Amino acid sequence: MITKTAMITVCGRPNVGKSTLTNALVGEKVAIVSAKAQTTRNRITAVVNRGESQLVLMDTPGFHRARNRLGEYMVKVVRQSVADVELVVLVVEPIANIGPQERELIESIKNSGCPAILVINKIDTVEKPVLLEVMALYAAAFDFAAVVPISALRRDGLEELLDEMEKYAVPGPQLFPDDMICDQPERQICAELIREKLLRCLDREVPHGTAVEITKFSERDDGIIDIDATIYCEKASHKGIIIGKNGAMLKRIGELARTDIERFMGAKVFLQTWVKVKENWRDSAYQLRSLGYDGKDLG
Repeated sequence: MITKTAMITVCGRPNVGKSTLTNALVGEKVAIVSAKAQTTRNRITAVVNRGESQLVLMDTPGFHRARNRLGEYMVKVVRQSVADVELVVLVVEPIANIGPQERELIESIKNSGCPAILVINKIDTVEKPVLLEVMALYAAAFDFAAVVPISALRRDGLEELLDEMEKYAVPGPQLFPDDMICDQPERQICAELIREKLLRCLDREVPHGTAVEITKFSERDDGIIDIDATIYCEKASHKGIIIGKNGAMLKRIGELARTDIERFMGAKVFLQTWVKVKENWRDSAYQLRSLGYDGKDLG
């Protein structure tokens, strides 16, 4: 029976492994991951039930210098998330230098007065002396409640991290049902899984200028789920790249996405995709709202 809860913000610069960590802690893929930076755009709430405690993890977009309205929205989401929670988890890479993004996040944590845990991810990529140097640098910059070295990809150190997180659970009612692992609707997760494949298959600026809208989501009598998805891009030239020669690229993206969607839904899926051009949608508040980004955070 859940008797304690903790609201926990997971933050850090782009591509440090926040979403990989969130997925590993939950045990399911609730946030998309990519080798490319700035994969997560919205704040995703994931749920971990552990004994009497319910840990509510808010996986935030990577903190970066915004170049458009979408970027401004993402940065605003991060800043708002580092407040009114029981704990902040700052995820960093094992690099013996504190970058400007980390310093700004540490300053936000200081201003919030919230306790924070430092998670040093990707420890499998460095030797111990480097790791010790990183720990010393961050310890001098801020009085973290704990420092936990992990490898989210290899699932090393996760139990120790959960033990530390659980210390900040406070008495209170259960916030989410036992079988709920994420606050995102199924159709939104399906859209994100398609966008993940765009990030994986496409190069340079093209995938960052894409968005996905699910226009049909229905289940047949035989249990097969029909999904229609529209992929939006910013330029006509990008549309041709996404479709590919004789439709080969779009077919590959669709097949990869369908495999993940079927795994997530636990059912057979019939997926159809289309590509449309919406010029400069990342700088349009109207277009961002129409694609599901929260209007009140768009200024």
